[in-house]
Amino acid sequence: MSGVTEKHYDTIVSPVITEKSTIAAENNQHVFRVRIEATKLEIKSAVEALFGVKVKAVNTIITKGKAKRFRGRPYKRSDVKKAIVTLEDGHNIDVTTGV
Repeated sequence: MSGVTEKHYDTIVSPVITEKSTIAAENNQHVFRVRIEATKLEIKSAVEALFGVKVKAVNTIITKGKAKRFRGRPYKRSDVKKAIVTLEDGHNIDVTTGV
C-alpha cells in the first residue's frame, strides 16, 4: 500500500451497500460515494492505492438532491456523486472490512 496519501482517503467517502450494489459486486463492480469534485482518474488512483487492486473502468453518477419538508419547513438534500468501479478479472474488494 505504498503511495497512499490523505487525498486518496478524501476522494472516497464511503462504500454504497445496497441490494443493487451487492448484485453488481458479483460482476466485479463496486459502488462508492465520492466527493462531488472528484474526477474519474482521481477515483481510479484512490481505489487502486487504498485497496491494492487493478481498476478496469470508472463510471460516475451525480444524484441531484431532492426538495423535502420536515415539520413543514422546506429543505434540500445534498447532491451526491457515486462511482461504479469495475475491477480487472482476478481482483476483488471486501467492502465490509474497513480501510
